[in-house]
Amino acid sequence: MTKVEPTMGPQDIVLALGLPDSCRVDQRVPKKLLLENGAPTAADKRLINDGIEAIQWIAALKPNTIGVSEYRDDLREYLEIAVLAVTVRATDAKSTNAVRLAELVHRAVPYPVLLLLESEPRVTLSLAHKRWAQNEAGKIVLDGSVVSIPLPDDALSVAALSAFMQALALTRQTQTTLLGLYQDWMDSVQALLAARLTGTFKATDSPAQAAARRQALQECERLELEATRLRTQAAKEKQLARQVDLNLALKRVQAQLAAARQQL
Repeated sequence: MTKVEPTMGPQDIVLALGLPDSCRVDQRVPKKLLLENGAPTAADKRLINDGIEAIQWIAALKPNTIGVSEYRDDLREYLEIAVLAVTVRATDAKSTNAVRLAELVHRAVPYPVLLLLESEPRVTLSLAHKRWAQNEAGKIVLDGSVVSIPLPDDALSVAALSAFMQALALTRQTQTTLLGLYQDWMDSVQALLAARLTGTFKATDSPAQAAARRQALQECERLELEATRLRTQAAKEKQLARQVDLNLALKRVQAQLAAARQQL
């Protein structure tokens, strides 16, 4: 029997967000806005033109639409959070293209974005912090890397995915400032990334705990790449003594990886 791969669309995540009507926009956005603001190279322009089918502005989360205060300091200002859905053409649904498209969208929009990038049968949920550019007055740049996860994901249990979807509800996020609200969503995605390794979705209890988890996830990613490199090297190695050294190094990395996973 042929296995039917589960699907998930942006509408499933939007429903889980539980957004009030007061913040809904539901307007189509022309691609030219991305081309003008988020395509630094000719290759990026081609990717946007050829890869994106449609852009939908779903909601604008502002103090006057959701009752959460804006945030300002010397590093950034969060006056609004945009919820966007982007549909990717089937011919450009490769993971590398999708990752770059998501980054271009985040760079193009001056506000922090909760982005839903749809490339059937999955939708990739991503977020990225913004800050003022240090060397260019008035310019806004990404602050750190884009945090994303494709859904559904074979590495996730049904229980973990269900707990994550419940955790997305707007009413369950910090209501003090838009920065706190956005960080809560980002922490939930980090918790789901951790669940791919631990099997269980577990929300963090404090900002310090969330920061420690982020660090542990980065360490796991680094060690997994190192383990893959050593495994590949060992498979190609002809000298027995060198094979032994590589396998011992691999065991050490695997032990470090197991310890890092304990921190998730």
